[in-house]
Amino acid sequence: MKLAVVGAGAVGRAVCSLAPEYGHTVVALSDSRGAAIDSEGVAFEDVLARTERGEPVGEETPDEALDAPYDVLVEATPTTLGNAEPGFSHVRRALARDRHVVLANKGPVAQRYGDLRSAQRESNGRVLFEATVAGAIPALSTIADLGAENVTAVRGVLNGTANFILSRMAAEGLDYEHVLTEAQDLGVAEADPAFDVDGTDAALKCVILANVLADATTADADATANDSTAAKDGSTTAGGSSGRTYTIADADVAGIEGVPPSALDLAAEDGRTIRLIGEVSDGAVRVGPRLVPEGGTLAVTGTQNIVQLETRHAGRLNISGRGAGGPETATAVLADVGRLESERGS
Repeated sequence: MKLAVVGAGAVGRAVCSLAPEYGHTVVALSDSRGAAIDSEGVAFEDVLARTERGEPVGEETPDEALDAPYDVLVEATPTTLGNAEPGFSHVRRALARDRHVVLANKGPVAQRYGDLRSAQRESNGRVLFEATVAGAIPALSTIADLGAENVTAVRGVLNGTANFILSRMAAEGLDYEHVLTEAQDLGVAEADPAFDVDGTDAALKCVILANVLADATTADADATANDSTAAKDGSTTAGGSSGRTYTIADADVAGIEGVPPSALDLAAEDGRTIRLIGEVSDGAVRVGPRLVPEGGTLAVTGTQNIVQLETRHAGRLNISGRGAGGPETATAVLADVGRLESERGS
């Protein structure tokens, strides 16, 4: 498959680096200042050399990258709230050309899910977004394999920065500010860690999960309505065109800034610890510090993530691993590209 990668951060660069191993060719790579475009494949080493000199990734404009001869647009620009721009416009433009889209950017899925699905219905392209939830962990593909209608709830530890901070506070008795500084020195936390520590990042991932589960509920309801209508007049309508969609405004969110070491000490005395837990259940989205059993499945340490699925027929399933990082997230992006390639070949 020929890929155009929009966004030259850690994930975008990792996709470019790993794509040849997966049998794909990157024909365009853009950042906010420029683009490198080559229908035979972008010379990634040259791009890296340019960025190391502080130059744009290439001499073409970012807009030209969106017109490159690609099969799949990989949208890896930073997540934005509100109208999810410019990511959403990039997606819509690719779909207008009947191209596929793979998202690492959470914004369009978390903030404009209805618009995203509407644009997809009008295109021959598809939108996949495994990388938007829990990095390398195959959470969305597992839900798809089970059937989203068979998943009754999802919860988990969905932010590695917050988990590292809480793990270190519990293990060493250190205060929040001390561990945050350590995390920043180690590159585990951003210079501005607000999205991670205030629960926003985990909430965005939970909103995406809520939209996926709601999509399945809507499809079931539409199918039932279609059956009833068809029985009367022989007509059907497209499923998934109505029903609830979620944004971060629908989430109840609390972060970890106010968790004192004393709370972790008290929890430990009772055989428990504190983790930032995101949960989607009964139509609600909640994120906040929660008491969990010490040594239990949700008490993952360091930057590890875990996704816990409650299912109708298979009980409780746990999937854990690296929830962030350039190469880790790029594997999820390229897994989606592989799915699109398989569908094209079938």
